[in-house]
Amino acid sequence: MTSLALLSLLYFALSVLTLTDSSLSSITTAAAPAASKCTLLNSFQPGFVVQGDYVIGGIFPIHFNLKIPDLNGTYRPAPINCNGHRIDPKAFRWAQTMRLAVEEINQNPVLLQNHTLGYKIFDSCGYPLTGQRAVLSMLNGVSEENSSMCTNASSLLAVIGAFGSSQSIVLSRTLQTFRIPMISYASTCACLSDRQKYPTFFRVIPSDDYQVKAIAQLLVHFNWTWVGLLRGDNDYGHFAAKGLLRELQDTKVCVAYQEIIPLLYTRQAGLRIMKVMRSSTAKVVLVFAVEGEMTPFLRDYMTQNITGIQWVASTAWVKASVFSGREYYPYLGGTIGFSIRIGHISRLGDFLQTVNPKRYPDNVLVHELWESLYGCSPFPSSVTQMPPCSGQESLLEQHSAYMNTSCPRFSYNVYKAVYAIAHSLHNLLLCQPGRGPFQNNSCAQSNNIQPWQLQHYLQEVNFQIAGEEVAFDAKGDSVPYYDIINWQRGTERNIEFVNVGLFDGTKTIGEELLIQEDRIMWAGHQSEVPVSVCSASCLPGSRKAVRHGEPICCFDCVPCDSGKISNQTNSVDCTICPEDFWSNNDKTACIAKKVEYLTFDSLGIALTVMSVVGACFTLVVCGVFFCHRHTAIVRVNNSELSFFILFALTLCFLCSLLFIGKPTYWSCMLRHTAFSITFSLCISCILGKTLVVLAAFTATRPGHNIMKWLGPKQQRTIIFSCTLVQVVICAAWLIDAPPFPSRNTQYEHSKIIVECSVGSSLAFWCVLGYIGLQACLCFVLAFLARKLPGNFNEAKFITFSMLIFSAVWLAFIPAYISSPGNYVDAVESFAILASSFGLLFCLFAPKSYIILLKPEKNTKQHLMGKEKK
Repeated sequence: MTSLALLSLLYFALSVLTLTDSSLSSITTAAAPAASKCTLLNSFQPGFVVQGDYVIGGIFPIHFNLKIPDLNGTYRPAPINCNGHRIDPKAFRWAQTMRLAVEEINQNPVLLQNHTLGYKIFDSCGYPLTGQRAVLSMLNGVSEENSSMCTNASSLLAVIGAFGSSQSIVLSRTLQTFRIPMISYASTCACLSDRQKYPTFFRVIPSDDYQVKAIAQLLVHFNWTWVGLLRGDNDYGHFAAKGLLRELQDTKVCVAYQEIIPLLYTRQAGLRIMKVMRSSTAKVVLVFAVEGEMTPFLRDYMTQNITGIQWVASTAWVKASVFSGREYYPYLGGTIGFSIRIGHISRLGDFLQTVNPKRYPDNVLVHELWESLYGCSPFPSSVTQMPPCSGQESLLEQHSAYMNTSCPRFSYNVYKAVYAIAHSLHNLLLCQPGRGPFQNNSCAQSNNIQPWQLQHYLQEVNFQIAGEEVAFDAKGDSVPYYDIINWQRGTERNIEFVNVGLFDGTKTIGEELLIQEDRIMWAGHQSEVPVSVCSASCLPGSRKAVRHGEPICCFDCVPCDSGKISNQTNSVDCTICPEDFWSNNDKTACIAKKVEYLTFDSLGIALTVMSVVGACFTLVVCGVFFCHRHTAIVRVNNSELSFFILFALTLCFLCSLLFIGKPTYWSCMLRHTAFSITFSLCISCILGKTLVVLAAFTATRPGHNIMKWLGPKQQRTIIFSCTLVQVVICAAWLIDAPPFPSRNTQYEHSKIIVECSVGSSLAFWCVLGYIGLQACLCFVLAFLARKLPGNFNEAKFITFSMLIFSAVWLAFIPAYISSPGNYVDAVESFAILASSFGLLFCLFAPKSYIILLKPEKNTKQHLMGKEKK
């Protein structure tokens, strides 16, 4: 229970009504003992009373600025007197709207036939305590002469009121004891939808649950993710702010700060709130407060010359005419908010014209209205000290606070509430005996209708006024409709309230909001939507990184990592590209990875030229040797082996071409096997030549006849056998785990490197190991024969060629392992070419030099070192 509710109940216990035990029971029972006497200790007169068959009550804040009485509990407090304080012409108009509605219903030949409505209208002074006193006066009667109210059940069937949510909470709790329904025309607190706490409460204004839902959608619609929140220190402000925070939980909107405008406002408190507003980066401020709370705050706000704030107003002050003056526009211009929908009451203007002191000479409220509007008194006295007037003055346009009927909102709600009661009562009276909703299918007795019986029909009422449906849901709430209001500069530089949209609660979720953005004028007289964010939006290509200890709306923008993208603004995370795709430079899209392999580009062309040139050189040498096959230098070292070596070297040069181009299943198998077999063939031939050289010089010694074991057939057998071993290894490799093309995405994630996987690493290194073993054996044998006699000892050149060959392939191993991507194939191809060129030049360049340039040395005597000197 709120502090206002506690205060009102306390004052009720002290000063409103003193009843004996028997008189208290007389309120809730049909009769009291004859000996008991009911006495009203105070008189609280209604503003307007009309008798009828069925009586309803009305409570309106006709006066405001009520002074709270001293409640120290040591003496009897003075009675509350609303008279003498400022009268509110708008609230007086609402009361007259209720009178007009009752008058129309009583004149309606169809609605409530042969029955009339009566009313009692009281002034709540805009305060829960006084409103409770008014309710109790309705229940008890207004004077001692009406003592029947103490001996019979109350004839009050329903109450229309109150204005503020805090008042409605107190009044509803009071009335629910007597099961009397109450229909509010302005109380929007979502707390009043709780049927367990407020079982008799209804309202014709949408609940704040709908208002906060509409405001949340508005904030999301304009992408205002960083907003300030001000609220009044009352139930309306408390529950509205609580509901908004709940509604924003599933959105991207954060509240930068939440400040309370004190009930007892002080300039110091206001300046503290403004300091928070100045220091915050939130440029949109949402306010749940009534105009009475906003008035002193905005007065201090204007003195501080704070501008650039985009205000979002709640229904309680979005149409406050007190802020329509031209002095407010620089500070409040562009305000946007939700207002209850405008209705039309055709006879209201004419009816208001009939209310004057001449017609109601005894009505104090009418006199005070005249004093407020004209500054004169129809019945002057020494107390008022105002000039006299006739009481029949014409109501003019400048009296808009009272006469403004062009866009009635709360007046229209009062009008709907009265008609809701009338239609419910009409349906109750149409009940057919035996078909009723009550016990044993009974109906209510027309001469003894109980308020709870009327509530049953009120819950189910459904009718239309001016095309608008009026009905209540299970919580007593009405169908939510809001107009979206924008504060714009008028022709006289004042503020005009312009309708720029609609919130229709009957639409499906997400379609309730309809805004005409081109008609909106924003704060600072700007046409562009203001920006209110804690952090600027993260562009595509980046993601949000929430700052530690700050709301989720405050974040840093972090670029996406390579291979990840974000193609939306304010992405929470970056999306990993599929395996065959990579992020573009902006990290906004996944593009197909560049496929790389050793192509016929600059490097591929160079290797191709080297391969072709090497093969051509080899063929040229082969041609030279063929042309000079009968010379001594060709024949001395077995010309057949020389031709075998040249043939093998040609294949070695050409097999490097297999490493260029996109790898396929067949090319992968062929490139490694061709390379290994051709090199094995070449080294086998060199090994055979080395053995022949060694055997040839050894055979000149007495007792040695080794050449018979190294004839041409034996040489071919050695070459074939050594090559066959490599063929067997390659065959086993191809059968068990052959090389295959693979897509390497690990070395460089932005590319796909198509390469040949060796399949079996063991087989690959066995192939290279066998070639290395052959080369080592050749080197050892050639090294042993390096000092044999003769001017042309080929063993020296074989030794040197094996050194170059071994150096190339020893350097190949670390280069092969560490080379990136498609450079692996280039390294292997280069090793093949380098070793092939080394063998070609070391073995055949000296011979070719003698054949072509020194033919005089191409003799057997010279080669054997036996020429004559």
